[in-house]
Amino acid sequence: MDYEEFTRNVRKAGLTLKEFALLIKTNPNSITNLSKKEHMPKNLAIIAVLLGELVDKGLGYEHLFQKMELEPHKARVLGSFGKLKK
Repeated sequence: MDYEEFTRNVRKAGLTLKEFALLIKTNPNSITNLSKKEHMPKNLAIIAVLLGELVDKGLGYEHLFQKMELEPHKARVLGSFGKLKK
């Protein structure tokens, strides 16, 4: 799935890309940065398609994400010489 199709599915779910990122507890910039990739990661593509289908069927999904109590995704920080800091 390319970024354009991903965006269409997210919007079909009634979400902006920022709202989608916050729903899955990730940095909105991480989602936006994926526009440079040829293909979306499978996990994000699957979530976007399923959310769109749930909305099409008139089913809510917000309560499912609240139940999961997802931990926020921590951003990776590059140190000197491009190495990842922990």
